[in-house]
Amino acid sequence: MADQPSRAQQLLGDLAPKMVQLTDDVLFGDVWKREGLSPRDRSLITVAVLAATFRPGQLDSHLKLALQNGVTKDELVEALTHVAFYAGWPSGMGGLVQLKDIVEAADDAARQ
Repeated sequence: MADQPSRAQQLLGDLAPKMVQLTDDVLFGDVWKREGLSPRDRSLITVAVLAATFRPGQLDSHLKLALQNGVTKDELVEALTHVAFYAGWPSGMGGLVQLKDIVEAADDAARQ
């Protein structure tokens, strides 16, 4: 069975092969694997930064990854609430709305 394409490959395919390679090999293959921080901590930091800089396209996949990496829903709620006070209400609220949609979709899928 062939490996599934990475998220970068799914998004960019043949359009930007160098960006796909850098994303897969350098960002997720090296930076995310370094020993200085756990994947859980990297996820929490990444979610906070993406919410603070209002990057909803990237935040969606990183909220899902954070949950996979062991960050709880309650911890994400707290982090995004905290972000609202430092990066602006729309950043925190936008992240919380995205998290709510992700959690509800996962709950719906689990019930089926």
